[in-house]
Amino acid sequence: MRISVLGSGGWGTALALVLLDNGHDVTLWSYTQEESDVLAAQRENPLLKGVPLPQELKLTAALDCVKGCGAVVLATPSFAVRSTARAVAPLLEPDTVLISVSKGIEKDTSLTLTEAIAQEVGNRFPIVALSGPSHAEEVGRHVPTVVVSASKDRSAAELVQDLFMNERFRVYASDDVVGVELGAALKNVIALCAGISDGMGFGDNTKAALMTRGLTEIARLGVALGGRQETFAGLSGVGDLIVTCTSMHSRNRRCGILIGKGTPTEQAVKEIGAVVEGYYAAATARALAQKAGVEMPITEAAYQVLYNGKDPRKVIVDLMTRKRRHELEDSWV
Repeated sequence: MRISVLGSGGWGTALALVLLDNGHDVTLWSYTQEESDVLAAQRENPLLKGVPLPQELKLTAALDCVKGCGAVVLATPSFAVRSTARAVAPLLEPDTVLISVSKGIEKDTSLTLTEAIAQEVGNRFPIVALSGPSHAEEVGRHVPTVVVSASKDRSAAELVQDLFMNERFRVYASDDVVGVELGAALKNVIALCAGISDGMGFGDNTKAALMTRGLTEIARLGVALGGRQETFAGLSGVGDLIVTCTSMHSRNRRCGILIGKGTPTEQAVKEIGAVVEGYYAAATARALAQKAGVEMPITEAAYQVLYNGKDPRKVIVDLMTRKRRHELEDSWV
């Protein structure tokens, strides 16, 4: 199939290589001609060092590359997903499958990214979210990886399985788009918290607590917004949470480490040199939780540190001394 991947960051490039390995006709689009020229000259993405870009991979900065494509992968940062979808909508062939692989919640609308895409392209095209525990650096090196393809359109979700699956990249299908996207976006907030904990010199006990209770509040909000509980125990929930909270590939964790060591938030975000999705997701998740009437103490604590400059050590004390609770919220009822 002819496929265009929009966004030549590490993740878009890694997925383009998976598709190329599977025999598809793949074009990788860059936002600027300069970026595309660097890839063409070096035949390597600076974000995926040591991973060669085969000559068969087409490179361009022209959005008309989507013409004639059976599938288009949107791999831009979350803040650019809507504008990119709007720009390509008039160029798409009927029934082109749109595959959203970015992770985040739209800042101004609190919509998931597939919802933002749908607002721009209407109901003319099937939309699929592809997510799960997947560092671009490892996918580019052919490390075995398993993700989930979610869509309200079963045939579209299964088509994405067929497009991407091989002996090193396995894809499960799901119809819980809300759960998959929220798990993917909200885990970035917890990863920032895990990094802050690491930066302050806390240990495995603290990180395990943050991850476990963080997953609880992610699922609590996700279910309130229409997701299914079991999705958060799957690849895009606990799976993505584990990989993002424990790896130095994670920009969110690295940013958190800097903050935990005393670097001001804005400086830490800048030092990472790429989008730190958890920083933006903390504000959006907090707004969603308040609107839905859902308690998210770790997310609230993250917001206070990131946006109000609260001392992380004071925040930890506040979390540890909250009113006692039952772990299972409906126990002894």
